[in-house]
Amino acid sequence: MTNIPFVDLSLQHEPLLDEIKQSLLDVVARGDFILGQDVRDFEQQFAQLTGVQYGIGVGSGTDAIALGLQACGLGPGDEVLIPANTFIATVIGALHSGVTPILVDCDPKTALIDLEAAQQAITPKTKAILPVHLYGQMVPPQALLDFAQAHHLTIFEDAAQAHLAHREGYTAGAVGKAAAYSFYPSKNLGAFGNGGIVLTDSEDIAHKIRCYRNYGAAQKYVHTELGTNSRLDTLQAAVLKVKLPHLQDWNLSRNQAAAQYDKALNPLADSGITPLENQSGTGHIYHLYIVRIEPSCPLNRDEIQAQLSDRGISTGIHYPIPCHLQPAYHHLGYQEGDFPQAEALCREILSLPMYPGLSEAQVTRVVDTLKEILADAQSLRA
Repeated sequence: MTNIPFVDLSLQHEPLLDEIKQSLLDVVARGDFILGQDVRDFEQQFAQLTGVQYGIGVGSGTDAIALGLQACGLGPGDEVLIPANTFIATVIGALHSGVTPILVDCDPKTALIDLEAAQQAITPKTKAILPVHLYGQMVPPQALLDFAQAHHLTIFEDAAQAHLAHREGYTAGAVGKAAAYSFYPSKNLGAFGNGGIVLTDSEDIAHKIRCYRNYGAAQKYVHTELGTNSRLDTLQAAVLKVKLPHLQDWNLSRNQAAAQYDKALNPLADSGITPLENQSGTGHIYHLYIVRIEPSCPLNRDEIQAQLSDRGISTGIHYPIPCHLQPAYHHLGYQEGDFPQAEALCREILSLPMYPGLSEAQVTRVVDTLKEILADAQSLRA
């Protein structure tokens, strides 16, 4: 029986290989490897598709956070609210901008930032909130806007896992003052290496990031800002430009596979296996499909993951250690027990196979295998 991979990028790339090759050859022929025509084209196209005026390509999603926060006027002495349940790049990007990350717990139903918990963490130094549209689902936009307005906070979105996700009439990246995206290869829109972009409607912020990414220079050899070297490569932009027109269809394919998972997994709720809630309908673009293996389940998460692997089904854990318990970040002053919901998620969540083109038969096999594993465990206990 053929194994089911956690991610299969070949289903996206094989139909586009000739077009991608030609696009890369065109860059080679032009020789515009740094900030070339495809970068400008892709920046404009991605921003337009998201409904935002400006896109500025940078070297990674982490740099998009760091440079974006800096361009929004945030820096040393400013506190920024960040969910404890996120990939560590969110915290790294914030630290690189000079701000102080203030971590808060998450909603156990969705794994998104808990705005009530965030409210309790506000101090006179709090200047911004950095909501993470995690796993492909947006933080509720109107509640986020109301929260920020009530507390006079800047919204800077981490949309690294939410390419064209939408909710309440908003698209990820079009809610706050600016937003960061990543184009890591396994993202819904992935490059053939690292890459990122900052989206904003502010001409001033866009101008600053263009300077920051290019040694602080608004024009060659005139360095008006303390910048760095973080530019989206033209070759990566050429790949992204070919893939971009297919993104909406790929997102729809993910959403349809997730709907099948939801229905098929429903009978397993009594056995302690439950998906995270989709509160966005087709606006959830399922970068990842997450289930919780709750304490009531006869097997724990690690046991189930190992048995799925033995049966040829690859899975992931996103993420096994919350940000506040990572060894390198003890200096932030947090300890075990500070964020119980995030800590419980890290013990219980399992990411099932999810990618465009995942077939109905594959989803059925994943769920049927879970049922078999549970049945075997229950029979042993009988």
